Amino acid sequence: MERRSFIKGFAGLALCPVCAGAAAAGEPHWGYEGGEGPEYWGKLSEEFRACAIGRGQSPIDLDHPQRADLPKLDPRYAAGFPRIANNGHTVQIDAAPGNRLVVGEDVYDLIQFHFHHPSEHRLRGRRFPLECHFVHRGTDGGLAVLGVLLARGRANGAFETILAHAPQQAGASAALTGLDISGLLPDAGRYVRYSGSLTTPPCSEGVDWIVLTTPVEVAETQVARFAALYPNNARPVQPRNRRILRET
Repeated sequence: MERRSFIKGFAGLALCPVCAGAAAAGEPHWGYEGGEGPEYWGKLSEEFRACAIGRGQSPIDLDHPQRADLPKLDPRYAAGFPRIANNGHTVQIDAAPGNRLVVGEDVYDLIQFHFHHPSEHRLRGRRFPLECHFVHRGTDGGLAVLGVLLARGRANGAFETILAHAPQQAGASAALTGLDISGLLPDAGRYVRYSGSLTTPPCSEGVDWIVLTTPVEVAETQVARFAALYPNNARPVQPRNRRILRET
């Protein structure tokens, strides 16, 4: 696996390095609509300039990937998830120490996972109702994010547990119990991998993206309940700019 360099600014985003929740002290407020929306992120702060000028931004349309012999994925998420928060930008679930993603010979510690509505990535032009991001940090400080696409279908028990515990008020958190994370993990044998960025400010690049191409199902009513909290918390797709996408 190609090692990613340490991305500046991650230390201040320990709870949510990809979808930074409550703004850090002195950080400009950002959102998904109006003058604080994605098209303006790069103008809100000098630290956010990559959102406007970066050449390796995420999300993208996962179209025309190259077939490749990629490492086996082995999510080992058995250590539990003690807390859930409504951080003002998404619903985020914190991971207990010991949850890991093994990619070939490399091991990444899971920090947290969260959701976007609708999906941020597209799969060959198709957009999904939801996308889940499992955010990991490697021993070198770089980030690897496992993306899972959620399609309309049968009710999902794991997502139901999350919806039942999710605080309705932004900034609130609660204990989380009874979560069977396997319901959010489809077959990990097929995925697309590419080098991208954080999908929220500061949009730092060098993030190792691994997006599973087999979606999991959630009920339409479950999608609607999440949408009641976040009608739109997805960054639009960004230019690919000749980046290479590799697919198992």
